[in-house]
Amino acid sequence: MNNIDTAVPPGFMRDAKGRLDPVSRVKPIDIERDKLVMEIVAKARALSSAIADFKRETFGDIAAFVQLSAEEYGAKVGGTKGNITLYSYDGRFKVLRAIQDRLVFDERLQAAKSLIDECIHEWSQGASPEIQALVNDAFQTDKAGSINTGRVLGLRRLDIKDEKWQRAMAALSDAVTVADSKSYIRVYERVGDSEEYRTIALDVAGA
Repeated sequence: MNNIDTAVPPGFMRDAKGRLDPVSRVKPIDIERDKLVMEIVAKARALSSAIADFKRETFGDIAAFVQLSAEEYGAKVGGTKGNITLYSYDGRFKVLRAIQDRLVFDERLQAAKSLIDECIHEWSQGASPEIQALVNDAFQTDKAGSINTGRVLGLRRLDIKDEKWQRAMAALSDAVTVADSKSYIRVYERVGDSEEYRTIALDVAGA
């Protein structure tokens, strides 16, 4: 039961089961614990809202700057896709805008795997153990039952001219779809006079 937004009568506190307890019957340490938690929650909500505002405004500012820069060459840039890195004039700071797509395979992956298995079977006398191991490793699933798209798509880099293998690689390419995209902003500061940059932490764990 979610009672966060339900008003609690003066002189009472609501417990985890939704019951109203008179404050006089609640232990002082429980009252202090509740007070501390609620203070932290209020600060966390305010910080979360501020970070969301920062992200939204920063993405907008970077997109506007990219368009401004392109206009110097009479070009028009559409959309917000693509990674962008901006440096301060002195090189001390840099800002990275990144868009990361999460790739998944549709049902055509099964057709590709079937063709690949046929190839390996037909080449059983001549296929190198390395290629067989690479194929088997590519289609291994993780604990969640998911296939690593990077390893599977890496098979396309193998220089194999076999017509069936080429059809399998085409099926792999067609099977890839973008499930969703994750966008983020990272801000860096140069470490002293070195070429190394360290992240300015924007999360609780990294601060």
